[in-house]
Amino acid sequence: MIVVLMGVSGSGKTTVGRSLAAELGWTFLEADDFHPQASVEKMAAGIALTDADRLPWLDRLAEEIRAEAARGRDVVLACSALKQAYRERLSQGARQDLVFVYLKGDATTIEPRLALRSGHYMPASLLASQFAALEEPTGAIVVDIRQTPKAQATEIAAQLRSLA
Repeated sequence: MIVVLMGVSGSGKTTVGRSLAAELGWTFLEADDFHPQASVEKMAAGIALTDADRLPWLDRLAEEIRAEAARGRDVVLACSALKQAYRERLSQGARQDLVFVYLKGDATTIEPRLALRSGHYMPASLLASQFAALEEPTGAIVVDIRQTPKAQATEIAAQLRSLA
């Protein structure tokens, strides 16, 4: 199974994703590690990425999803996947058991998290652009991010087991 944890910056994708992957014994992938350097520099400068900026990154992630699936690995991928078109692009050529999990939160919950985060190139100033781009998914597992990361991972794991 391939699980894509999606949501805006600061929603906890990496933290919850690592916890979920550890709980399930699966491989964890961080989509941020696949961004081209030019995109990282643009975001670090406080400039939101355009769809054109994101397409090569999404294609690279879709390729990685296909490669992991071909190896027979179960994977948790932390990826913003903010728009339906992005999710469709990630799904191209993937196994049938690709599941999106939406880590849902609001700016009031997320802003303090971003203010405390260090060592990440995505500045808090871009949060508004993330919410502006967000198209909430249909058919995804939805998790309230006000829960602890461990509680979120446990809830997601339970829902994934019920799908199997």
